[in-house]
Amino acid sequence: MSDLADGLDLSDAAETAAAERRERLRQILRSPTFLVGIVIVGFWVSCAIFGPSLVPYDPFADDMLHTLAPPSAAHWFGTDQLGRDVFSRVITGSRDILTVAPLATVISTIVGAALGLAMGYFRGVIDEVISRFVDALLALPTVIVALLALVALGASTVTVVCVIGFTFAPIIARTVRASVLAERELDYVAAARLRRENAAHIMFVEILPNVLPPILVETTVRLGYAIFTVATLSFIGFGIQPPSPDWGLSISTNYGLIGGGYWWTVLFDAIAIASLVVGVNLVADGIQGALDA
Repeated sequence: MSDLADGLDLSDAAETAAAERRERLRQILRSPTFLVGIVIVGFWVSCAIFGPSLVPYDPFADDMLHTLAPPSAAHWFGTDQLGRDVFSRVITGSRDILTVAPLATVISTIVGAALGLAMGYFRGVIDEVISRFVDALLALPTVIVALLALVALGASTVTVVCVIGFTFAPIIARTVRASVLAERELDYVAAARLRRENAAHIMFVEILPNVLPPILVETTVRLGYAIFTVATLSFIGFGIQPPSPDWGLSISTNYGLIGGGYWWTVLFDAIAIASLVVGVNLVADGIQGALDA
């Protein structure tokens, strides 16, 4: 009878947890902030996937007869100093940044979550050693750390993904550690220890599902920072390399033309970066608001 009662209690707890997750999902989907953000992000994701087949001009094709043409019916965003259609380049430029930034964010989430789980669960020497390493990385600006790593390793798309991913991992590790420290003292963790479950099972099967909400929020926030970091590194020549129509790279190539009145060669790329980062942050705010409700 005792085993039956325990089974019923576990079943009721599972149903309650599932109902809470469904309610949180409904709150997220009803959030105006989340919906506006997801529309913006969805637009740029659609551009990254379908844009190259829909743009009116080849974004890589030079047209020396129509260099630096202002916005017009023929070229909605004008042309750059090589006669390339700026609109086509802005649309297709979303592909590289929406490949590199999410991949870097996934790496940072996986590494940071694993570190945070270990720090929070084991505490003691493991926590102290990893915390000192994390504190050392957090003491330096992210872009500076990434720049130093890229100078040492060389600039390439794979290197940019890995460097940004491992640079952001300590931030996520700190967030996960704080959540795990609270969870490790709860009854379900003590019950898992009494069942003689190993540490890996307790961390990844018992604790991890209960700290997913803050991880989700932190991951979304880091995605916004990753987009901005990729654009910044491309602007200074250490990110995505030519001939990509990447937004940061395009701004770097054309920003010297602003003084000559050719503002369209830079403005639309800058608006694209800003709108994507704002969209991601709105999604993060919507998720955070729903989880805090």
